[in-house]
Amino acid sequence: MIVLAGLPGVGKSAVAASTAAALRCTLVSVDPLEAAMWRAGVPRDAPTGLAAYVVGEAVAEAQLRLGGVVLVDAVNDHPAAREQWRDLAARTGARLLFAEVLLEDRAEHRRRLEERVRDLDGFPEPTWAEVESRRSAFDDWADDRLRLDAAMPAGRLASRIAQELAPAS
Repeated sequence: MIVLAGLPGVGKSAVAASTAAALRCTLVSVDPLEAAMWRAGVPRDAPTGLAAYVVGEAVAEAQLRLGGVVLVDAVNDHPAAREQWRDLAARTGARLLFAEVLLEDRAEHRRRLEERVRDLDGFPEPTWAEVESRRSAFDDWADDRLRLDAAMPAGRLASRIAQELAPAS
């Protein structure tokens, strides 16, 4: 199981799509799950963000139990979110790889965030101030993880993830 983490707008979903295509694995992305809940009539003031992680976990678990590889695309900025994926890996015996997608160039990050257009009807894009307020959530993350610079093309980052998963020779 590959779990991507990183601030909104850095390019996680592009890396996720490229990696899932290259590895031919199941992609579980929490933002479309949350948007689907709203389309189904779940009130926006309900805890749909948390619910999307829980639904994503259920989908991921089913795929892992079938022997598949799963890639999770989510911000994962809260320690409890990351613990959820560690627990799932332990329950299913899956190997877990955390990959943090980051973009050091804040001007580029802001440009990407403000210019992105996603096909998630009714899903609001966060403001730059909201993204900045989440930055510190990654400061205390001590887990081993692959750190990926999103200034590089998504395909190269997907190759880097595949390399990390390859058995040592």
